[in-house]
Amino acid sequence: MGTSLTPEFWERFTLLLFAAMGVTFALAALFDTLALRRQNRRAHRPSVPPTRAPHSTETPDRRPSVRC
Repeated sequence: MGTSLTPEFWERFTLLLFAAMGVTFALAALFDTLALRRQNRRAHRPSVPPTRAPHSTETPDRRPSVRC
């Protein structure tokens, strides 16, 4: 059973197609901007030299090894 596509269908189809394309482009631009901000924030962060752990004055708790 064939049906003909009416002009009203094509109007709605065109409207929905352009609306979906607009939303897609807007979201892509938003996510690109957020990704670039995150990448730039990491790149501009000053590098912190690694700090060494303070030496403890107590002797470490040494446990005997157990063999099976």
